[in-house]
Amino acid sequence: MEQPKAKAPYSLNSKKVADTTMEWLQKRGVKLNEIAELVMLLQQKYYPSLTMEECIHNVEQVLSKREVQNAVLTGIQLDILAEQGLLIPELQDMIINDEGLYGVDEILAFSIVNVYGSIGFTNYGYVDKLKPGILERLNDKSVGCNTFLDDIVGAIAASASSRIAHRKQAEREKERGEDTMDTDR
Repeated sequence: MEQPKAKAPYSLNSKKVADTTMEWLQKRGVKLNEIAELVMLLQQKYYPSLTMEECIHNVEQVLSKREVQNAVLTGIQLDILAEQGLLIPELQDMIINDEGLYGVDEILAFSIVNVYGSIGFTNYGYVDKLKPGILERLNDKSVGCNTFLDDIVGAIAASASSRIAHRKQAEREKERGEDTMDTDR
């Protein structure tokens, strides 16, 4: 008797997920250069010669990670469902009003910064509290629901900042002729 063929595990094409992530960030009014401006704000004091091109590159690198893309798409979807009034009534109220005791939006953002270590985590807390640049706009409740997106954008910027800090350390070690443990995070 013939054995049935094993079913291949589910897997969505990675390029499709990456393209969809970028498409939805754009649809929600988020530009990479605005995230890069947050990165510059976070890192320029430590690296005065840092360029916007470096900041944008590091934002792109963070966004190239599948776990980051998953968080972005999940958060955007929840914001859209809240705008459409399609959530359980109590959850609807908490998300549409960005209730202070509702912390799941931050937890989703932590899934991004956790990839980049403690520097990402502390930078995220800083920009989340300060709400500079694009974060101020995304936090404006009159423009739609961005309860998840503002935290996600802050997490992307914080992660790119951490990535820069780790890269700059590796560059200094290489310049001194030292071995480095730099990994491609």
